[in-house]
Amino acid sequence: MLGLGTLSAAAEPLVISNWDGYLAPDAIETFNAATGNSAELVLHATNEEIMGKLIAAKGKGYDVVFVSSPFAEVLHNLGLAEDLDHAKLPNLANLYPEATELAHDKGNAFSVPYTWGTTGLCYRADLTAAPASWSDLLAPSAEVSGKTTMLATERWLLAAGFLAEGYSVNETDLAKLEQTRDRLIAAKKTLLAYDDTTFYSKLVSGEAVLVQAWDGWCNYGITENNQIKYVIPKEGSDLWVDTMVILKSSEHKDAAYAFVNAMLDGATHRWAAENILYKVPNKVAMEGLDPSLIATYPNMGMPPSELLAFEQLRDVGPAQRLYSRTVSEIMASN
Repeated sequence: MLGLGTLSAAAEPLVISNWDGYLAPDAIETFNAATGNSAELVLHATNEEIMGKLIAAKGKGYDVVFVSSPFAEVLHNLGLAEDLDHAKLPNLANLYPEATELAHDKGNAFSVPYTWGTTGLCYRADLTAAPASWSDLLAPSAEVSGKTTMLATERWLLAAGFLAEGYSVNETDLAKLEQTRDRLIAAKKTLLAYDDTTFYSKLVSGEAVLVQAWDGWCNYGITENNQIKYVIPKEGSDLWVDTMVILKSSEHKDAAYAFVNAMLDGATHRWAAENILYKVPNKVAMEGLDPSLIATYPNMGMPPSELLAFEQLRDVGPAQRLYSRTVSEIMASN
């Protein structure tokens, strides 16, 4: 079954905001046909883009949004996220038990995890030795220098520096933040680029040989060249989680719940794993994967217990301004 049940054909449409390509091409059409809704999908490019719109409008105009977990936490802390009624989400039963233990929202009180994974190092095994540490990226060898990229998104750029220094990925101590900033400024001199979207293509072409990468994006490179590999450095990773949040301001709550529940259907959620090449926290979906997929993309096989050993990015409150200022200083440095 797709969802909680069908809705009246007269039900008003709901607005879902998501990243491009994060749902099956026919997901909205299928949901509408099953429920009698006229849901519409709008796209956002970044968490920051949709958060700006949601905060400015106090959530109005949107019903369900896909955002990464620290941003879901911000929506909750601002009173914009719905307190979830689990009775309206029976497909929550498909999730791994670990999916209810996420630090940003224990018990899935205001967010439902959609995908999860790690951030590590993606590299060309035929062009460089396997990296073992974040320092292999931040202070690369002469052979690798100038052929590396890092993520430009604030939280993940800083996380690489924090992990290399042995700090929390949510560090707010000013002295530690300044130390991390200085290390990232030094690393900037060795980079080919900051790149959030085409780094795997640079690996495929050989323009880059070592990049900071979300695991699923590294998988896109592996699809094109089997000499591309993924490793989590010895200092660890963050645990990233992309979530679905129902807005408290939604005027279409029943439809919103039905949509989120539909996305948790085993077959529907399996599409995400098979096509986005991200792990999903849905036990039914993951157990339905063809074993050859995990053989091709080994990071897809990481068990939930290992994922939860890593620290999640969290809402750092007022320190977010300090983070933004720090990244601005890094980007402006020579």
